[in-house]
Amino acid sequence: MSFLPAVIGFLIVATVLWEAFETIVLPRRVARRWRITVLFYRVTWFPWRSLAHAIKRVRLRETFLSIFGPASLLFLFVFWAAALVLGFGLLYRSAAIANAIPQSFSACVYFSGTTFFTLGLGDVVPRAEVQRFLAVTESGIGFGFLALVLSYLPVIYQAFSRREVNIVLLDARAGSPPTACEFLRRHTGPGGLEALEQVLHAWERSAADILESHVSYPAVCYFRSQHNNESWLAALTAILDSTALLLTGVENVESRQFRLTFAICRHTVVDLAQVFNLRPHREHADRLPAEELHRLRAVLAQAGVQLRNDDAAAAKLLKLREMYEPYLHALSDFLYMELPPWILAREITDNWRTSAWGRITGFSSPGPREPDDHAD
Repeated sequence: MSFLPAVIGFLIVATVLWEAFETIVLPRRVARRWRITVLFYRVTWFPWRSLAHAIKRVRLRETFLSIFGPASLLFLFVFWAAALVLGFGLLYRSAAIANAIPQSFSACVYFSGTTFFTLGLGDVVPRAEVQRFLAVTESGIGFGFLALVLSYLPVIYQAFSRREVNIVLLDARAGSPPTACEFLRRHTGPGGLEALEQVLHAWERSAADILESHVSYPAVCYFRSQHNNESWLAALTAILDSTALLLTGVENVESRQFRLTFAICRHTVVDLAQVFNLRPHREHADRLPAEELHRLRAVLAQAGVQLRNDDAAAAKLLKLREMYEPYLHALSDFLYMELPPWILAREITDNWRTSAWGRITGFSSPGPREPDDHAD
């Protein structure tokens, strides 16, 4: 029965190598649902998220959640390496049985490990011709696997850094957390419309970059932002909410850039929901009930932004919201990232105005900062 461990070992090695190719090398989304890497993340993420849910303090919970992204990559590489060592160990064992060589399974796995990591200790050596061929093959795969991992990590962190730069830039432009109300209110006055179009143009490219990098490397989605009250999902939500208002409710303002930015941001959240096989759904509580919309209109009117208040504008806004909010809710539930409101219930100090030693009070302060929940 020497063929049985050979078949199992070959299937393990071939499957892991193909998984590594799809995850690291292939620059596109893989549609297959049943993949080892997908199962690995689901088996590890759901318990991790459940443990985080039991943590009541927001800062501590976010710190715990932030560990998962980097740690999952390391554990994934260890899992792949262990599977390859086991697979080649089965192949060595099969060759030993076929050639009547007295080598135990543990000795074959040990030899596989020393060969894969190119240790070359020499206390266990291949005796059959097939084993020698497998040893050369495994050592080459082990060397290539190490090179692949070393090239993969910089790509992940570069994508993460590019994403975070744009999120941090939203701090002074849309508040902490970013909201549509603050984003529009802070772009009023002379030159406000031009500045607004520039920011939305930059976010058109940023959303496209998030779409390309996070679809190719979904592990980046698990990486949390530096501040507890910010995330890539919250930033996309604020931009989508703002462009939806601009397309439906702002009087005497029309720009092609609003439609382009809305389109690419919506494309991004939809495709990322598909990457994780998440079914879009709506929350029981409306993110923008009538009273909040009324308060939003009042705040923006005071800042000089007049929102249309007719049935046609309300119907169009609802239609646009239905195009992206169900996908945002699905991603929010899965990744445990809170969606920002359209308008804050009370004013909160921006992150750029705070430090471990206090708050800046030289400017017109937006108000007291929430203790602990949003402090970093």
